[in-house]
Amino acid sequence: MTCFEELKRRGLIAQLTDEKEIQELVDNGKATFYIGFDPTADSLHVGHFMALCLMKRLQMAGNKPIVLLGGGTGMIGDPSGKSDMRKMMTRETIDHNVECFKKQMSKFIDFSEDKAIAVNNADWLLDLNYVDMLREIGVYFSVNKMLSFECYKQRWEKGLTFFEFNYMIMQSYDFYKLYTDYGCNMQFGGDDQWANMLGGTELIRKKLGKDAYAMTITLLLNSEGKKMGKTEKGAVWLDAEKTSPYDFYQYWRNVDDADVIKCLKLLTFVPIEEIEEMEQHMEGAEYNKAKELLAFELTKLIHGEEEAKKADAAAKAIFGGSADSADMPTTTLTAGDVDENKQIGILTLLVKAGLCPSNGEARRLVQQNGIAVNGEKFTDPKGLVDLSEQVIIKKGKKVFHKVVLQ
Repeated sequence: MTCFEELKRRGLIAQLTDEKEIQELVDNGKATFYIGFDPTADSLHVGHFMALCLMKRLQMAGNKPIVLLGGGTGMIGDPSGKSDMRKMMTRETIDHNVECFKKQMSKFIDFSEDKAIAVNNADWLLDLNYVDMLREIGVYFSVNKMLSFECYKQRWEKGLTFFEFNYMIMQSYDFYKLYTDYGCNMQFGGDDQWANMLGGTELIRKKLGKDAYAMTITLLLNSEGKKMGKTEKGAVWLDAEKTSPYDFYQYWRNVDDADVIKCLKLLTFVPIEEIEEMEQHMEGAEYNKAKELLAFELTKLIHGEEEAKKADAAAKAIFGGSADSADMPTTTLTAGDVDENKQIGILTLLVKAGLCPSNGEARRLVQQNGIAVNGEKFTDPKGLVDLSEQVIIKKGKKVFHKVVLQ
């Protein structure tokens, strides 16, 4: 099975400009390709996961990745898939985020011996002369055509600023620059990037008379069509300080039955034949086995095998009723959080532990029998929890959380 065939069997391919040429390049290790990452935070998150996995797959097949860090495009922000303009960041924040991204990416991509390179588009975008840019690049872009793309259409109602309107031109220029300076012949990205990627291939064709190629990968959506990687606490981060290995494991362990096979195909390096065989016999307990495999493989990819084993053991101990909670996510409270009897209201406790975003949501959950404290259902929204010893809260059927008093 070739690399391209595996991409198809895993369901990774969404759209591409020239299937025959892309297949030829990828399968023969002749693709010098790039994927862009705008540094919108100080950590990568689950939304970046598929792109990183794709880079790793292609590099393993002998192709050369270029990681493009958006120190320049991050100054504007991509309007694609956004209903509002992104918050503008300072140059210092962007530079800090770029360095954080570099460290995390080294876990996925082999940068040794020129097998991959990382570049920052701030190096060429921030010093461009505006008039020169308009004369050299702007003449190749039709405003009518740009406005026909979905990434701009969806912003008409709330308004699209000229500031953001330039993003497609900047991303297209990136591809042109990487083509001329590094021989980059291909761009990959999420399916919501299709319009921006076409802009780059067209610019290279019109300005240089050369062919370059683009392919988008399937967006990571759940069975309801919503982007995966969000919890009540916010994004699922790849940084252990922002999302612990245990919480990361638990996120994947708790995916819906309808999503587990898809996630195994898209995100893991479990052989596709093994996953397809598993898919033929998915019923009952087999779903839980598949989820455990998914959670373990992804945690191992991000945090290493030791952390994956610890998270797996902790989860199995909790589901099996063991008292071992060493690796369970924990909230530590102080004397100021409780009364003189070391007690705290259940609603306040749920909010402080991050298990509910508000008292109202906590009350609803308690009243609907969604909370257990130390193995006992807790149904009184006015009730108090004794923190003289550690407390284990169970939310729903799968989420466990430890609370201790300092």
